[in-house]
Amino acid sequence: MGEHNVETGFDEEKLRRFSRALLSDLRALETMLEQGRIEHGRRRIGAEQEMFLVDDRGRPSPCALEMLDWIGDPRFTTELARFNLEANLTPQPFGGSCLRDLEEEVTELLARATDAASVQGSHVLLTGILPTLLQGDLGFDNMTPNPRYFMLNDAMVRARNGAFEFSIKGVDELVATHDNVMLEACNTSFQLHFQVGAEEFARLYNLAQAITAPVLACAVNSPVLLGRRLWHETRVALFQQSVDTRSQLHHQRGQRSRVHFGDHWLEGSVADLFREDIARFRIMIGADIEEDSELALAEGRLPELRALRLHNGTIYRWNRPCFGMHEGHAHLRIENRVLPAGPTVLDEIANAALFYGLMAALSEDHPDITEDLDFDDAKANFVAAARSGLKAQLTWLDGREHPASRLLARELLPLARQGLTHAGITSEDQDRYLGTLEQRIDRHRTGAQWAFDSLAKMPKAATSDERMRSLTLATLKRQASGAPIHEWTLAALAEAGGWRESYRNVSQFMTTDVFTVRPEDIVDLAANLMDWGRLRHVPVEDDEGRLVGLVSHRSLLRLIARGDRSNDQVTVREIMKRDPVSIPPDTPTLRAIDIMRREQVGCLPVVEKGKLVGVVTEADLIRVAGELLEQHLSDPEEAACEE
Repeated sequence: MGEHNVETGFDEEKLRRFSRALLSDLRALETMLEQGRIEHGRRRIGAEQEMFLVDDRGRPSPCALEMLDWIGDPRFTTELARFNLEANLTPQPFGGSCLRDLEEEVTELLARATDAASVQGSHVLLTGILPTLLQGDLGFDNMTPNPRYFMLNDAMVRARNGAFEFSIKGVDELVATHDNVMLEACNTSFQLHFQVGAEEFARLYNLAQAITAPVLACAVNSPVLLGRRLWHETRVALFQQSVDTRSQLHHQRGQRSRVHFGDHWLEGSVADLFREDIARFRIMIGADIEEDSELALAEGRLPELRALRLHNGTIYRWNRPCFGMHEGHAHLRIENRVLPAGPTVLDEIANAALFYGLMAALSEDHPDITEDLDFDDAKANFVAAARSGLKAQLTWLDGREHPASRLLARELLPLARQGLTHAGITSEDQDRYLGTLEQRIDRHRTGAQWAFDSLAKMPKAATSDERMRSLTLATLKRQASGAPIHEWTLAALAEAGGWRESYRNVSQFMTTDVFTVRPEDIVDLAANLMDWGRLRHVPVEDDEGRLVGLVSHRSLLRLIARGDRSNDQVTVREIMKRDPVSIPPDTPTLRAIDIMRREQVGCLPVVEKGKLVGVVTEADLIRVAGELLEQHLSDPEEAACEE
């Protein structure tokens, strides 16, 4: 999420001062490029490891701040949500044992995080999107209490002038709205950094754009969001929409999202990317910048370009240009933000080996990748890889389409090996990491495919909550073994743990696929819906989705008994029960049972922020009781413990 030291109150005068500092930083960068004051001839790599924190049930655990106090390690920092953490790895020269060193440092950091989490009764989980996340987890109560995050949220909500809307279609479809920027907290990644010289930045940046799709195709690990099976790498679709500040007018004008792949190859220098982002994207947050970058240069000092870096941190190119300082030298990096966290550390470093190896090999074999690949194909490849993983069809340098798995196995893995050899990576490490990818591709077992296959194997009668917790807890268990994803057995429903955990509150088992009618509909429509669906109740909602009534089989029977008018002349409004008893999604199951018994109702609409999100009926509670009975018959002692 970038720099944390920002202004919480940012009036127009401060905005103007920050704008001047931003433009001054850009001019200073241009001067540094002209004078050759950017470090060159050095290759360094680095990474950022993001992670989820979960409790024993596999649900998000908002304990990041407590963990940071316990860890006391400056390499760790907060993320947007209190159930996320980030660790920044030590930069190191690209060559020799750098990949193994990277793996060892990630392993060490995760061990420290795991120890800290255990003190809080929690666990560390590596996955692109946490399957057990619910929309209710994405509120301000789970946002890290840092002024930057609240300021960024306020700025984005104002720019958008309304709720964040997102729509993603995969095996299932997810259409929803949210009122804050916390949707971004659904994503965790393993971000790679690659230091390059100023004179070679454009061609290597274009190369990173070209190889992003095939690298992503074999690294996908984010197939589920809010209980829906979507893209193999749903992070790509979600992240673009979760911080999309464009209004409807901006959409009509074709304005680019703040999360984007780009629209063309880079033809000039890194300064062109920064110019484009300053021109296209308004300042979201700022700070009082004391340093005069141009004056610092004139006095022989290297400026930190803090304003430029702060603005750059609010624009999320999938391959992002970065300016930094290391040991007194200014440098440039390409930050690849595409790869998801997990499934294991070994899998992550294998993905990194492919990216770095291809960067090294193709920079030698294809000095100008733009002559061999059309940008539109590179962009289409990126979307295809995110949607379909190894099943994607990718257009490559020969102008032909190839299955991603075949392209990787036959051409790109050998090329990556060649590049790692050229960089001086040990053959033992090449075998370890590229061999892991060979097995993953040969078995078509990415993290996403493992999750899809696991869910397909689970009983269809299981609730979404049971399935998502099984997936999460199975991931946690297999991750602890250290075995790479291609060796994992599929998740089983039994791994969700005790029966009770899936029925704690009504949101875990309520019916969300609800038939409804409007107040002005004829009663005959409601009667037919009840007959076709074998329903005893039909909620009544207005055109905005607000619950306004409930039609029951009893009200229909009373209408028939009156016999004064034909059903095609009576509207739902005339017979519905107005202002029916309703409950929020987090209502405990026992509380729902008590309400039904006390109010003598057979259906409880579930309402959130005035909108109908599901229903709980007597039939649902009978099913819950049946689950308990089945558990008791199969294992009386465990069932007694659950009770």
